[in-house]
Amino acid sequence: MTPDEYVEAVLDLVERIPEGRVMSYGGVADALAERSGRASARLVGNIMARHGGSVPWHRVVTSAGRLPPGHEREARARLRAEGVPLRGERVDIAAAAWSPDREG
Repeated sequence: MTPDEYVEAVLDLVERIPEGRVMSYGGVADALAERSGRASARLVGNIMARHGGSVPWHRVVTSAGRLPPGHEREARARLRAEGVPLRGERVDIAAAAWSPDREG
């Protein structure tokens, strides 16, 4: 998979995250690792920062549930509107996590 194909794969996966659910940067990387040969949460974060404006970027958070840096206020508002459970300033990952493996 070329770097451009990986960017598209990340964006395609993020587009599939259902309303009211989230994935971590590492979860996105892990879901694509076998197909792409890459497994870097940091790379997914960079892709989201550069190219994520056209997908539901607010549904990708850290593994600890922290919201996208620099966009916390907007992400929190969007996630609340979708009914994502929050614990203080973070997403309740145990309740809101989604995986493409569980797609029906």
